[in-house]
Amino acid sequence: MANYDIFNGDADGICALHQLRLQSPKESTLITGLKRDINLLQQIEPKRGDHLTILDISLDKNRDGIARAIEVGSIIFYADHHFAGEQPLDEQFPVITDKSQYQFLIDTTPDTCTSLIVNQHLKGAEQIWSVVGAYGDNFFESAQKAAEPLDLNLTQHQQLKELGTCLNYNGYGFTLDDLIYHPADLYQLIHPYRDPFGFIAEERAYQQLREAYHSDLQEAEKIQPTNVDEHTAIYILPNHKWARRVSGIFGNRLAQGNPSRAHAVLIDMDDGFYRVSVRAPLVTKTGADELCRQFKTGGGRQAAAGINKLPQYELEKFTRLFSQIATKH
Repeated sequence: MANYDIFNGDADGICALHQLRLQSPKESTLITGLKRDINLLQQIEPKRGDHLTILDISLDKNRDGIARAIEVGSIIFYADHHFAGEQPLDEQFPVITDKSQYQFLIDTTPDTCTSLIVNQHLKGAEQIWSVVGAYGDNFFESAQKAAEPLDLNLTQHQQLKELGTCLNYNGYGFTLDDLIYHPADLYQLIHPYRDPFGFIAEERAYQQLREAYHSDLQEAEKIQPTNVDEHTAIYILPNHKWARRVSGIFGNRLAQGNPSRAHAVLIDMDDGFYRVSVRAPLVTKTGADELCRQFKTGGGRQAAAGINKLPQYELEKFTRLFSQIATKH
């Protein structure tokens, strides 16, 4: 029997897993990667009795892997907030007969994230890390609400917000070589800390991550939008390491700065394609996944989504649909 912890390499995935393992320590094989590496179940061959903990990756993108794990008799705990498919779970996986072996906590409402779902599952046992995950995933209001019982001061809120942002920043890139730390290594650095303020104060690696984040963000803030109107703004960044790392966080900052506008941050990949990050207006938190799923390599959730490879000849179509959907929502 093997234990697998399979999780998105961003702040939400890392903080969700950290909460679970603080409460239920377990030796496991870590399966993670870039923030957009979400078809992670293809990396394992599950067997009967294996325990799979799966966090913050779309059920829709991992349906085949889940079906395979169910068929062989693996035990599954799944928590996520991304698009899970049009059908209810019992219709997607009719082979499930012993429900005691499977727990699916799927909530796609636009104000939650996987860290908050896990926090609810744990009845608030490690609530402060759910705040970090929510801040990192750009759910500022939800993070502040989750933090209410913790009686944090303004400085502490700012520290947790920056920690979540930096953890999220570390997950973006085209390849693992773009990242400051491999997400599995970053999780291992966090793992000894029950208190995030201890990690902030004591972990030298975090200071290095923080410095890289601020340096990359300064470069991004020099870029002017190529298209901007009342409802939308599009930014195109060059295919440089700093841009590949900071693109998603830059999109989050743009959304926070103008919450009534939808934002798209594109990276020109120099091969006839763009990598796209979309942020819905924070006043609605809807429409991003609707837009991105209309393109072959697109997906995500209602508030934030992306397209891995947008052909340059489809930029005009993307711009038109972007404006239409943003105006509709």
